[in-house]
Amino acid sequence: MSQTLTLIPGLPNDLAGMILSFIPYAFHARLKPTSKSWRIFFSSKTLMLLRKKSRFSHLLCVFPQDPSVSSPYLFDPKSLAWCPLPPMPCNPHVYGLCNFSSVGVDSCLYVLGGSLFDTRSFPMDRPSPSNSVWRYDFLRGQWEALSPMLSPRGSFACVANKGKIVVAGGGSRHTLFGAAGSRMSSVEMYDIGKDEWVGLDRLPRYRAGCVGFLVGSGEEKEFCVMGGYGESRTVLGVFPVDEYYRDAVVMEMKNGGGTGSQWRELGDMWEEGERRRLGRIAVLDGQGWETPGIFMLDMGDIFRYDISSNRWWKETSVPRKASDELSIGFVALDGELHILGLQSGFDSESRRPRQNKRSSSLLVQIYDPRKNTWRSLHTKPPFNHPLDLKTAVMCTIQL
Repeated sequence: MSQTLTLIPGLPNDLAGMILSFIPYAFHARLKPTSKSWRIFFSSKTLMLLRKKSRFSHLLCVFPQDPSVSSPYLFDPKSLAWCPLPPMPCNPHVYGLCNFSSVGVDSCLYVLGGSLFDTRSFPMDRPSPSNSVWRYDFLRGQWEALSPMLSPRGSFACVANKGKIVVAGGGSRHTLFGAAGSRMSSVEMYDIGKDEWVGLDRLPRYRAGCVGFLVGSGEEKEFCVMGGYGESRTVLGVFPVDEYYRDAVVMEMKNGGGTGSQWRELGDMWEEGERRRLGRIAVLDGQGWETPGIFMLDMGDIFRYDISSNRWWKETSVPRKASDELSIGFVALDGELHILGLQSGFDSESRRPRQNKRSSSLLVQIYDPRKNTWRSLHTKPPFNHPLDLKTAVMCTIQL
């Protein structure tokens, strides 16, 4: 930053920059118009370096709908502040993007794949998978298109590791159709620095609607893919029903992963009849965690995964359970598990669901596994339409 521009009159720019760096990221956009020097500073790499030395803001990014139509938002649980992001560039030929994946890497946000409708395809009312990849750079405040995936996909496993993004499985299912769409087993890895995709060893079988995360520590990390669905059957010969998987598979990620790595099957994670499908998954890692903690939210209970026994063990129960298990969000943020749901979707003390379905208040219940404690907070989402947590896509990023 130019020394001719003053951040705070009467203070050296080094000290003023240090002070301004402690302001939560969600307020930066409001402060940029204050002066030319503040606009430059709050858009600079210097700010990111200062925040890295002091403390990042752990933010939740919420995509309420198709990001090319509805702006995504950042939410800071510590300051209860919301910050809008620019909508993704629009393609006039496609609409209704859903079931995409988003991941935060450094100061960038990536949006990959998904399922959508394309007016150039036939029939037009049949959804198609997308291979598009977009990146939002917080320093420049711009979206840019990146090299597309080798195979279009939605509803897939995705994880970032050492400057690379790995995707596995997926299909073409759209949220408008409950049990339709294709399945696939292909696996790809994206090199962020080179902006190129390479194919990896395929999954042992077709798998869509699955989740992916890293297990292990150091150079022994592995990419784990679990749950999802593959084959389907029909009820009364008419209604299609998915056959959900109970197993998990892992692939070594030494040196960031690459060709030659193969999948290893772990077997079933629960017995027949114990549960129908895998619940919502959240992964805690980073500071304070030698190995990632894998947690699942299922029927109002939180389970912890033990990879050595390939089993889920009950950790705790949610204080206020949701009347609809699918209408909640479950994410890991700053070493804690966050359960999000509309206030109207949670049972009251008498366990009767509230009748005010249009309530916009968001209840966030937060669990700290290291202290085994719960706390909660309320916030008003800024969306101009009801937030549907069944279809909303969420990820976390540090800024």
